Amino acid sequence: MLRRALTISLLLAAASFANAGAQSYAAPTVAPRTTDPGALAALARRRELHERFVRGFAAEERGDWSTAQAEFLQAVALGPPEPQGSTARYDLALAEANLGHDDAAAAHLQEALHLDPSFAAAAANLVAVELRRGDLAAARAAGDQFVAIDPQAALARYGRGLVALRGGDLEQARTDFRALLDADPAYAVAHYDLALVELRAGRDEAALTELIHALALAPAYARARFALGTVLLRDGRRADARLAFDRCAHDAADPTLRALAADLRDKL
Repeated sequence: MLRRALTISLLLAAASFANAGAQSYAAPTVAPRTTDPGALAALARRRELHERFVRGFAAEERGDWSTAQAEFLQAVALGPPEPQGSTARYDLALAEANLGHDDAAAAHLQEALHLDPSFAAAAANLVAVELRRGDLAAARAAGDQFVAIDPQAALARYGRGLVALRGGDLEQARTDFRALLDADPAYAVAHYDLALVELRAGRDEAALTELIHALALAPAYARARFALGTVLLRDGRRADARLAFDRCAHDAADPTLRALAADLRDKL
């Protein structure tokens, strides 16, 4: 059974985190017959560990996070070797996060990374958990670790860019989002987030360019359309801004964004 990724949305992202790495959890092999008490105890422990994983994964599949939490907590308590040790902590973190226990989730993800420093999915999801906890320093450290594990991963750059943007490090955010766009110019979300960087830096023309790119790639991207309306309004282009807010009010799935766009449209 493959280690799965923790599906917690990033601050401004529309996508969930990538799948976990290739490490797998396999059923224990049948041990040779023995009457040695130590060997029998070890065999019983391996069988219990396997059963805990099977039950825990099944609970995750049906969204029963309380049961998953209990099963993986017991799996961790059995002291499994790698890769089961980091896997158990990773899936325990998934359960804790879905139960709203972000402090516990962060701790378990950190433990998983301590056991397996190359566990990319754990680093990726630690970024999301730390952002949700509001610990920008920890989120930045997790983002740096994710990039170090997989420098070519778009998700690693995106996660670190979001952390930098939220923390006010506009140069780092610009660097990461620009690197994403250099690799994939059709990444509409990165164009939008780069526009946010430029807006924070007071570079409205650069932001306008990025928003136009984002909307050319994804015309129904309501947040980008709203940002476009804001930039146009600041530039004195009221008629164009009104059209942008009207389109946003039509496309937005978020009722708050839809209502705000409609209100601005009606005031122009």
